[in-house]
Amino acid sequence: MQRNDTSDEQNNHLTRLASVGQIAAGIAHEVRNPLTAVKGFLQLLQEQSPHTYLDIAHQELDNAISTLQDLLNVSKPDLDDEPYQSINLCVELDAILNLFQDKMYKIRVERKYENVDLEIMGRKNQLKRAIFNVIKNAFESISDEGTVSVRHSLDADGKQARIIISDTGSGIPKEKLALLGTPFFSTKSEGTGMGLVQVFSTVYQHGGTIDIDSEESRGTTFCIRVPMERSRASGVVELDLTYRPDMSLEQFMLHNKEAFEESLLNEAMNLRELLVDIQTIGSIDLLQNAHKLVIFLVRNQHYEIMNFAKEEGMLWAKQPSLNLSVKLEWFQSIRRVLWSFLYNYDRLCGTAVTRESYYSQERQINSTLDIFLQQFVVSYTTIKDELIQAHQEMINDLSVPIIPMSSSISILPLLGTVDTHRAKMIREKVLHQVGKMQIQTLLIDMSGVALLDAVVADHLFKIVNGIGFMGCSAVITGIRPEIANTMVELGIQFNDKVKVKGTLQQAFEEIRSSALL
Repeated sequence: MQRNDTSDEQNNHLTRLASVGQIAAGIAHEVRNPLTAVKGFLQLLQEQSPHTYLDIAHQELDNAISTLQDLLNVSKPDLDDEPYQSINLCVELDAILNLFQDKMYKIRVERKYENVDLEIMGRKNQLKRAIFNVIKNAFESISDEGTVSVRHSLDADGKQARIIISDTGSGIPKEKLALLGTPFFSTKSEGTGMGLVQVFSTVYQHGGTIDIDSEESRGTTFCIRVPMERSRASGVVELDLTYRPDMSLEQFMLHNKEAFEESLLNEAMNLRELLVDIQTIGSIDLLQNAHKLVIFLVRNQHYEIMNFAKEEGMLWAKQPSLNLSVKLEWFQSIRRVLWSFLYNYDRLCGTAVTRESYYSQERQINSTLDIFLQQFVVSYTTIKDELIQAHQEMINDLSVPIIPMSSSISILPLLGTVDTHRAKMIREKVLHQVGKMQIQTLLIDMSGVALLDAVVADHLFKIVNGIGFMGCSAVITGIRPEIANTMVELGIQFNDKVKVKGTLQQAFEEIRSSALL
């Protein structure tokens, strides 16, 4: 089933969204303001008497306010003042896909970019959020393993760019295709439908079209077409911010904190849905931390910024489910919003900015932000390396499981393929543990060994000889027929000090009869 949206259908769709926008605008004052007041009182209660129920209430309230804001954002054409700019599709598609790295362990991603230099003109953040919503739906439609394909190319006439996003997921019923993009209609049990509303609204506002082809249990394909050229505004955006005469930059940022956070959310639209998850998973408040970083920066507090970056790096490194790409995307959004506020501060001050003072400010601010980013990456990679090393050591210990049976007798069960690297590691670990635990008899069970070659057999002999030097006797059990045949062909023989038993149970019985247990 394919859905083709003509210009008339687009206009009708936008008209319906505008009608919804009028209703939403009417209830915004009556609903959003009381909800915001309730949110403030909840925050006070949380500070005085923290409770899990208050956390849940606060989270659900944020969801309600976010849903109302989404409705306002997508229901009015050209609501956002974001200027048109050049957008490299290859770069932005890859940046969005990087946000889903945690899903790529079971879902294969195919990329096909016909022209890596292909650029379109548009509102960058709105288009990125629209593409993010489509790709997010593609991943979520796949319950187990599958494939998500992302392609872009030029139409045959060269006037439109095509972005094609396909998945092998559950698909969409034929009778529901025509309802896609309608507020509060969703094929998901817990969805609001606002994601696709934003997709259709944004594409239509850019003069584009959307084709959808879907089949249940086979998957869905979205084809988004956007004109290559479109009339547009250019330059910086003038924001409606509060300013009083002689207000310092720090006072300006503190006084306009809410506007800064809202601008940041608009700049990083595709991360908006991840904020709650990040705070839940890692107890990281990205909005609060962003404002904290900016205040450090305007105060020119380099040392505080370095320490803050180290703390942030440690927090992100210790949460394996937090994607580093998300943090880097968020950081770049902070940089862009900060420069927008600096422009508006200078504009409201009315002070003439010379070229020399501008470049001096640019060097100071960007250098300080680079210090934060560098320290964050150093801290992140250092902690990650330590965690990887700790995990590797744990894996090494688990691969050489010496099990104590008594104060003087232990078992070493060897499982799987023993290659040269693992055999060397086993030898080092065994010698260390024999000395540490004062083991007198070590039962080496080989019933789980699948392969033995001459090099590995040599390491096995070194283990036996090494523990013999330390006063520990070896009992080898469970040599399988194919391993025995290999040992015969290689001419391998154990010395008289090494006992060999058919099974581990036989070795136990002999030890028990010898009253060693």
